[in-house]
Amino acid sequence: MPHAARRRSRPAARNNPSRDRIAGAGDRGLTTGAGGRCVTDFGSWIWPVLLAPFIGSFLGVVVTRIDSPPSIVFGRSACASCGAQLAARDLIPFVSWLSLRGRCRSCGRRIGLFPLAMELVALAAALWSAWLFAGHLMWASCLLGWMLLALAAADLRYYLLPDFLTFPLIAAGLLVAWLFGSQMLIFNAIGAIAGYGFVVLLRCLYWKVRGREGMGLGDAKLLAASGAWVSWMGLPSVILLSALAGLAYALLRSGRERRLSLTNPVPFGAFLCLGTWIVWLYGPLAAG
Repeated sequence: MPHAARRRSRPAARNNPSRDRIAGAGDRGLTTGAGGRCVTDFGSWIWPVLLAPFIGSFLGVVVTRIDSPPSIVFGRSACASCGAQLAARDLIPFVSWLSLRGRCRSCGRRIGLFPLAMELVALAAALWSAWLFAGHLMWASCLLGWMLLALAAADLRYYLLPDFLTFPLIAAGLLVAWLFGSQMLIFNAIGAIAGYGFVVLLRCLYWKVRGREGMGLGDAKLLAASGAWVSWMGLPSVILLSALAGLAYALLRSGRERRLSLTNPVPFGAFLCLGTWIVWLYGPLAAG
């Protein structure tokens, strides 16, 4: 994806064919000021930043109700401990959690840091996107960041990557590729196919060697979504970054538990989300 919509001037970027082909896609509504800096209207980025905490709060609901998707739409927010329904004043991002000191208004039990963390990370994703991109591409970046946040949280909490999140993310990546540079659609479609096929191949090899399942198909669909967003040229970097992050996680956990086990589950989907986000923002890694 393009670097052309970046707000600040940077050193000459590494050659990146996947992004160069759609250079300028994010320049709609963008003007360049003196000194090569990009100047955007305040109103073009303030809205996703203001919406981000509410999006994060909603994504927290999505993750906690992941085993019952209909309840995401039709269910009322309630305390997990006492079942008391939450009023509107209890659903204001940041303010409600801080004013109640992370406790339920009815029973006084701790709510936990999860809702606050979702709101903070969603805000961080919006600010990051607003800093690097402009116009419609900024909104696309926010969408990707928020969807990856939900998937990462679901995998970290439940070791699940639900289809109702991964499939729309694949479709959204292909749609963005077509909208911002129709010539890139083929590269991103190949990326989606290659991402899925890579994980399926690993599953087969692991089964032959170990006689049990290693990676779930949720990881395959997530890597397909990654390829749909960063194209096949970005996939190797996503896989490398994800593998390094996953290895670091496994080593830290083994150090804390004082034992190293090859059978402990690893929420690899969360690290795929991290790798996808970094490559989307900054492009593939380059040697040298």
